[in-house]
Order: sequence, then structure tokens, then C-alpha cells
Amino acid sequence: MRRLDGGRFRMGSERFYPEEAPVRTVRVDPFWIDETPVTNRQFARFVQATGHITVAEQAPDPEIYADLEPERAIAGSLVFEKTSGPVDLSDVSAWWHFRFGADWRHPLGPDSSIEGLDDHPVVHVAYADAEAFARWAGKSLPTEAEWEYAARGGLSGAEFAWGDELAPGGAMLANYWQGLFPFANQMLDGWERTSPVQTYPANGFGLYDMIGNVWEWTSDWFALRRRNAAKATGRGGCCQVPTNPRGGRERDSLEPGAPAIGRKVVKGGSHLCAQNYCQRYRPAARHPQTIDSSTTHIGFRCVVRETPATSR
Repeated sequence: MRRLDGGRFRMGSERFYPEEAPVRTVRVDPFWIDETPVTNRQFARFVQATGHITVAEQAPDPEIYADLEPERAIAGSLVFEKTSGPVDLSDVSAWWHFRFGADWRHPLGPDSSIEGLDDHPVVHVAYADAEAFARWAGKSLPTEAEWEYAARGGLSGAEFAWGDELAPGGAMLANYWQGLFPFANQMLDGWERTSPVQTYPANGFGLYDMIGNVWEWTSDWFALRRRNAAKATGRGGCCQVPTNPRGGRERDSLEPGAPAIGRKVVKGGSHLCAQNYCQRYRPAARHPQTIDSSTTHIGFRCVVRETPATSR
């Protein structure tokens, strides 16, 4: 882990997606954070020690998913499949497919394995799985503010974790999709799916893979930010900088018209983010993810706080 001093920083962006705005000054207390996302090797130790069964290894409950056909109540997870050509980018079902038998040990389905992937980030972990690992390790999942502070690596206002240019001088500094998503990945970075942690340079805080490779769970419920953000979250009065700000409430994170399952904030983007789709390979980027979701592109890392962060 790396110790970060904490302090003030400018959180958010107003140049990409509306849910990232507004830009505002916040403060976080000192904390320690994992240098890398949790790997398959580390997660295997946890499972061996605890016998933990992940959400993806358990059949979904038809009482929760009212539209689920009984014959489809089988354990599995969402697997990305490259399309054969251009598709409607508003229809994620063109490339996401629920595959029976897909889980952290079998990332592409029951006939796949993690052999040779010990140093890759663990995937197919739902929020409860990440939280269980963190408890076992004596750690916590980061808040969104802690995560973004860490990802910025000490750079103030930069769009990326290394500056304002995505690929300075043509250098690939993170694992993301090069080419037209979801069918033409040029793989200029050498990887079609996940890559081993520490493949790319660390940021200014000595942290790896804060951008790209896999999305990472945070402990905050997703909410759209208010313009009077200084009054909305954190400790202190309306004229003070919010300290250890937190996200919304669980009930406010629910997606209208969907099953009543809360959504947490995930950060950092993944190997599926591309310039023509989901430019979220940036510290300010954020996305809502239902806590029951597990996919081939979501992982996590943990923190240890020196002082308790504000909780909600």
C-alpha cells in the first residue's frame, strides 16, 4: 500500500459527461491505498481462507428478478464479446452477454480459466464480494473522493492521470480500447482484455492501473451532483471546503423502472473504454453500477484510513 497525505483537490470535470460536474474543491484525510487492483492471486488466497462464494457463483433469486425465466436462474456473469462490425452504441446487449458458468475463476465462461492470469485484476466480483475481501484484509473500499484524489497523483485539474493528453508522443499509458468500439481493437497497448497490474507506469503517487484495465468499486452510492456541492456533502458549514465528502443515499441511487437494487459509483474506466465510446479513462469519470453486477471489466482496490471518513 501507499500512504497518501490527503488534502485539498479539485474534484470532477465539466469537459466530458454531465454526471462529472460540477468541479469543486474538497478535502480528504490521510489514508493508505493499494498500489494495484486486487489480483486473481490475492483473491484466491481470500477464497481459500474464507470459503467465500461470489455473487456470480450463486443462482439469481427469481423473487428479486421478476422477469427472470425459471430456466435462466443459473449462476453466471456478464461477459464482453466483440461484435463483427459496427452496431448501435446505445444497445449494450450487442456486446454484453450473460454467460452461465462465468465467474472469477472462469472469466470467459465454464471452459475458461485464470491459468497464467495470477497478476491480472480479479473480475466478476460484485460489490458484496469486494466488500467481503476488504473486511477479511482489515481494509475498506475507498470513497469516490479518496479514489479520485489517489488517481490524480498530485496533478491539479489534469484530464488524465498523467496530464492533459491521452497518448503523449503515441505512448500507451493505460489499458484502454484503441480503435472503434466494440468491433475493431487495434491493441496498440498489446492487450485485448485485462493486463497484468504494473504493466503501465505508476502515477505521481506510485499507484498503478488507476486508469483503464478494470473499473473499480467505491463505497459511495451513485447520485447526480448538485451545483451547491459545498453545502450538499461533507463536514463543515456552507462556506467551508467539504471534508471526506460522500455520495448519495441508497434509495436515490435506484434506476427508475429497474429492479430495486442500489447502484454504487465505479471509477477509472476499463480496457473497454474508447475514444468513440465511454471516454471514462480519467480520474474525474464516474459511472453507476448495480451492486449485484459482476462483469469481465470490474474489479477493486482497498484503503486503510488513518482517521474515519464521514459515513452515510
